Amino acid sequence: MTQLNKIKKLKKIRIHNEGNHILIISAVLLILINSALFFGLTCKIPFYIICAISIALFLSIVNFFRCPIRLFNGTTERTVVAPADGKIVVIEEVEEHEYFHDKRLMISIFMGITNVHANWYPVEGTIMHVGHQNGRFRKAWLPKASTENERSTIVIETPEGHTVMARQIAGAVARRIVTYAEKGEECYIDEHMGFIKFGSRVDVYLPVGSEVCVKMGQKTVGNQTVIAKLN
Repeated sequence: MTQLNKIKKLKKIRIHNEGNHILIISAVLLILINSALFFGLTCKIPFYIICAISIALFLSIVNFFRCPIRLFNGTTERTVVAPADGKIVVIEEVEEHEYFHDKRLMISIFMGITNVHANWYPVEGTIMHVGHQNGRFRKAWLPKASTENERSTIVIETPEGHTVMARQIAGAVARRIVTYAEKGEECYIDEHMGFIKFGSRVDVYLPVGSEVCVKMGQKTVGNQTVIAKLN
């Protein structure tokens, strides 16, 4: 995919297509409720209150499914970009037991309810593995969420031979993980990896010795913030 084609494709994105179904249903329900109140009440004050609440609720849902146009302008070689908007909550070496079965550097990004919830590929390369594990719905910022919550796992081999894993994790509220990655496909920075509905977390597992470019508590912008450099 050329850079021009990427731009043309991204220019069409304003509201993420994962939100279309929810937005249509929400709009229809809110219109029906407000219409019933408008025609069924003689005193219009309750209608005005409910109408204002309905508008605010619908706009908050629209805001949640927003999908800003973003293109990464830096070099992609050995670069790891943030796969999500949010805040860095973990930077540590851990034993990864589900795929690598060895020690990895884990960088975790917690996505709040007000963040953009589209997920981007953190690196470019070939998708080697895609998996999904059912699990609990603990609060996403808890350490055990990485291994006990419902999650999807994407493993990517970069052109330089590094293996990077991104893990989408469901939270206490977020119970719908969407993953677009398919094994054997080429993936690129600027492309969407998936979507997590209503707040959660994304973990990135890197080879030990990778250069960390962020710090604890730092806010990240998906597909823009460089979180690490691969050796």
